Amino acid sequence: MKIFRYLILFVLLLSQSACDKDWLKPEPLSFFSPEKVFVDKAGMEALLITMRKDLKNESTGTMPNLTMEFAASDLGSPWSQLDFYNLTPNTDQYYRFLTMFTVIYSSIKNCNVLISRIDDIKWQSDQERNAILAEALWHRAYWYYRLVNSYGDVPFLGGEISEAKLDFQTHSRWTILEKIKTDVEFATEWLPVTAKPGVITKGAANHLLTKIYLANLEYDKAIEAANKVINGPYALMTQRFGIDATKGYRNLIWDLHRPKNFSIAQNTETILASIDRYEAPPAARSVGLYTMRLYNCQWFQPQVLDSQGKPGMVASGPMYDSLGRGNANIRLTGYYQYDIWAHKGSTWRDTPDLRRADINWVDIHELRYNNPVSVDFGKPINTQFLAAQVDTFKHVYAMPHYIMYNPQDDPKATPMGGNGDWYIFRLAETYLLRAEAYLWKNQLALAADDINRVRERAKALPITAGEVSIDFILHERARELFAEEPRHSELVRVSYIMAKAGINGYSLTNFSEKNYYFDRVMRYNNTYEKKIQLLGNTANMAPFHVLWPIPSLVITANTKGVINQNIGYDGANRNVPPLTKIE
Repeated sequence: MKIFRYLILFVLLLSQSACDKDWLKPEPLSFFSPEKVFVDKAGMEALLITMRKDLKNESTGTMPNLTMEFAASDLGSPWSQLDFYNLTPNTDQYYRFLTMFTVIYSSIKNCNVLISRIDDIKWQSDQERNAILAEALWHRAYWYYRLVNSYGDVPFLGGEISEAKLDFQTHSRWTILEKIKTDVEFATEWLPVTAKPGVITKGAANHLLTKIYLANLEYDKAIEAANKVINGPYALMTQRFGIDATKGYRNLIWDLHRPKNFSIAQNTETILASIDRYEAPPAARSVGLYTMRLYNCQWFQPQVLDSQGKPGMVASGPMYDSLGRGNANIRLTGYYQYDIWAHKGSTWRDTPDLRRADINWVDIHELRYNNPVSVDFGKPINTQFLAAQVDTFKHVYAMPHYIMYNPQDDPKATPMGGNGDWYIFRLAETYLLRAEAYLWKNQLALAADDINRVRERAKALPITAGEVSIDFILHERARELFAEEPRHSELVRVSYIMAKAGINGYSLTNFSEKNYYFDRVMRYNNTYEKKIQLLGNTANMAPFHVLWPIPSLVITANTKGVINQNIGYDGANRNVPPLTKIE
């Protein structure tokens, strides 16, 4: 439940008619208006709780933000919206590429209310004031980091909007990066070193700052910020721990990916995790992580035929409880399922990497017909019996069970993926971020050392300095951070770095026509090469799809200003130079 009413934001612009003036009329203050809530420290802390809940919404529910991050990447495809030309400023079929824009601004609105009202009350000390302000600034910076790496140039809203405003302007991505850098630098000074689960700490601030510095091509500062995290109160997990530690057939990688282990004291690797518990009051928990629904294949559907051409699967039984009611919203690429695990002569079948260990994955041959009336009941699935080869695309593929498995706490609930905490930042990523900074500085031996810290924990073969490249680092991020990092955003961040630095012929001047993101997706996601067809869509993507469109209703409702559209989408011809200064 929202704790106050807010007069106007982009979300409101979406729902109001430009010729309807009634919504501009002032209304009496409600009981939950800002003037009545934010009168003391408790009111401010209540708003911080709302901000933390917004973080939880990134990874929970039927179509969270992380769904889009992986569905539009080298690791996955959006099977129900394969043609990205169907993504327009007015339409995002099934997925929320447009909605995410307004959802993020709604989260920013919460931050700005606190930031604008921080001095409306009397604080006992600067430490008390600045610690609360620091967390709000961190949250705002987190969301702007996501915006500029999903939509590019966007409007920067730096304070609470308390009256009708229709003259928003677009700010340069680089200008916003400078602003959030300054804000997070302030936050690192005032946030606590340790805190209860879900609360922002110095470690979370320095981790985010590392990403911002990288995005700004400030590599030495990125290394310095990462050092503060790596040398802080964190350590990579190297021993079995948590709820399944006594199960000898499991391993450390399994333990590391149990949501119930993310926030326990034993887990020294967690920098920040969102908190979502089934035992919490209904208003404080989500419908669930839905990992088994979003990422797993549709193995139980009637299209999975047996040797008689009859349905070989049913949506019930132990396999249904374990794998869940998969919907393949993020259809995993063959590159992620198999190719990425081959290294130094090994194949995915014999790699020593625990992240692709047989016990941690459910491969196609491990799916068994579970329809009791099928003549093949109990036998391994045979894809040759499928009516169409395209049925393998969403009905049958290998699944990283160690990541997706999260059973429902409610035994009566449909197995989609229950409530559970989820990583936002953890130390393995910090090492890979520092490795990337070393790469850009051409310090390849140091980059290899950081990559190997992550690989050796997973029992993967170490690499040499000569093997370090941006491709390899992104391979390693895929192996280590699947369903955890905002994949599209990170690919876009890297693409901007390469364009601004002029690496491999990339340039900011023709970013919408040639960029690393598009080239990498085309290289590793063969959905587009094979032109897969489903639901009347033929898989297709162009370089300008590197950035998602700004919702047209946001642009047209902004009648006294200009919000730019990304090049390649309708409306970009009306763009004006973005602002390079934040007032």
